[in-house]
Amino acid sequence: MKSAQARQVGQLMCDTTVDVLWRPAAGWVRDRTPGSFLICRVGSGQATYHRFDPQQQQHLITYGVRMIEAKHQPDTASGWLSSREIRRRGYFGGQLSPLNLLAHTCCHEFAHLLQQSAGQRFRGSVHNRHFYGILDGLYESGGADATRQALADRAAGAGVALSDVAFELPDPVVERSHWQVGEAVAFGSGPREVRGNILRVNRKTCTVRATGHARSARYRVPIQMLRRVN
Repeated sequence: MKSAQARQVGQLMCDTTVDVLWRPAAGWVRDRTPGSFLICRVGSGQATYHRFDPQQQQHLITYGVRMIEAKHQPDTASGWLSSREIRRRGYFGGQLSPLNLLAHTCCHEFAHLLQQSAGQRFRGSVHNRHFYGILDGLYESGGADATRQALADRAAGAGVALSDVAFELPDPVVERSHWQVGEAVAFGSGPREVRGNILRVNRKTCTVRATGHARSARYRVPIQMLRRVN
């Protein structure tokens, strides 16, 4: 998917988040934090997050363009938390597809907004039982299905391809066999790119020792996020 198309999808995610998730919940949120409001935007990188500014009472949800691009391909989608949540918790029938992943991303970030409003987000404890209780509730109430349908309808209306076909995920055993200790690899992109050498090939990750500006730092990187460098 090209960056311009990903940005268009991101705007559709923003519109869906505001119309389907925020508007029904805005009264409840403002009862707890009077004057609070939501800004939803598309970011230029892969960072995707919810942030709250207590001085302005502003909730900000950012959907990264590179996150959207990554969730269109099985080799880059499977390393994201959203993929693990869909599969482990059975959201959308446990099926990974671009539509399911992006609709779930809307629900995930909005669950953080509700978690913040409920006073259940704590330093060092973000994806806690309170968060997953809220996220489960979005699925049980039909909010997640409504989000998925609205995003699909908006994409179709805009002429944007947003597939609902489930991914064929790579076999992790085969994936592991492609990597060797000492191999030069990179992960991330742009100013956040890290280069290094593989120290250990694990079941689902590789331990990488960085070179360059992050020299000697160690990272456990999902295999799907690695790429070879010369």
